[in-house]
Amino acid sequence: MNATPKNTRKLHVVTHGCQMNVYDSARMADVLAPLGYTTVDSPEGADMVIMNTCHIRERAAEKVFSALGRLRDLKEAGGGTMMIAVTGCVAQAEGDILLQRAPYVDLVVGPQAYHRLPELIAQVHRTRKSAIDTDFPAEKKFDFLPDEAAAQGVIANLTIQEGCDKFCSFCVVPYTRGSEASRPAASIIAEAKRMVALGTREIALLGQNVNAYHGEGLDGRGWSLARLMAELAEIPGLLRLRYTTSHPSDMTEDLILAHRDNPALMPFLHLPVQSGSDKMLAAMNRKHKADDFRAIVARLREVRPDMAFTSDFIVGHPGETDADFAATMALIRETEFALAYSFKYSPRPGTPAAGLPQLDDALMDARLYELQAELRRQQDAFNASTVGLVTPVLFTGLGRYPGQIAGRSLYAQPVVVESPEALTGEIKMVKITHANPNSLLGSLKKEVLAA
Repeated sequence: MNATPKNTRKLHVVTHGCQMNVYDSARMADVLAPLGYTTVDSPEGADMVIMNTCHIRERAAEKVFSALGRLRDLKEAGGGTMMIAVTGCVAQAEGDILLQRAPYVDLVVGPQAYHRLPELIAQVHRTRKSAIDTDFPAEKKFDFLPDEAAAQGVIANLTIQEGCDKFCSFCVVPYTRGSEASRPAASIIAEAKRMVALGTREIALLGQNVNAYHGEGLDGRGWSLARLMAELAEIPGLLRLRYTTSHPSDMTEDLILAHRDNPALMPFLHLPVQSGSDKMLAAMNRKHKADDFRAIVARLREVRPDMAFTSDFIVGHPGETDADFAATMALIRETEFALAYSFKYSPRPGTPAAGLPQLDDALMDARLYELQAELRRQQDAFNASTVGLVTPVLFTGLGRYPGQIAGRSLYAQPVVVESPEALTGEIKMVKITHANPNSLLGSLKKEVLAA
């Protein structure tokens, strides 16, 4: 085990998975900063390496063990002084197995215990033994994280909700992140203000089921996500708001109307539906039907005609027939998505669907190919539809090549224009001149959009 650390230490964080893991990685660095840890870009020579893991995709644990093997070699080459920590959902789900298979790992910490990292590090140094904390404590981790918010850039993430009570048959989140918990509004608003003071102009509010937000408001009452965003929109200098990931069952009318009434809220919503078949939605325990999703999309387009949507789809969930897959394809063609994410079903240990008869892998591959081809067509069509439009772009920094500046559209598309000015943090009107598969090109207009 490691010797007592020096006053100045190098920290390397590897992040896998969702935006919430990105946020958590930044907050772990914040927690460790008072101990003298500064982040570095490479594990070579680091005093501590944190591998923040995701358990959603297939063979997640095996990929972690493969990466840990490389870290073990670095640790041994450095005389064994590097501390290795595994955090995130793989740590939560398979902590004991991790330590059995990789005894050179010093720390295994679940998502609810990041605030205890300094204490756990001290325990490892004191006992010369690995430490594990994968409990779900009664107190919320948000109450113990430091107030400081590291500068994330013009566009930043802010976690406001964690955990999920939906228990979809394919998903490990309720088992690795626990039940739904919402941060108090005062804590969120204070952090958002610090972020804006550091240059953030767009904030994406994060949660495993973010539209189930029900945190304590400034008035002592429970606030909805719509009420919280109304307060955040009043922060001077905060120009744009987004939220992800949502569940159709929690798309309340006040949240729908927020897309009409809150000028900071972008007309772009990630709303996972997973399947277009009611039979499969029931098998997935999604608690909504395909027509419920259609009704939400129609209502949002009614109150905000320029709304665009992204979604998630799972192909090959146990029991999916050709008819079920056809229903999914019909829903996709009917909705017309700006962007969507799709995956083959992969059994996650401990979830209800994992024990059911699995579909043939080749069949799932064929269905996924067909589905992704349609989604690619829709994304290309959506991007092409923006050509010729004059639209507000929030500039985030310099482009890849000299003389270019880059930003984001209302729909989070990367936009590149030529300009002698950096314009970072400003919103300017841009005429879109060309659509690439994953980005847009434009020319800067003289008009400036009022903040």
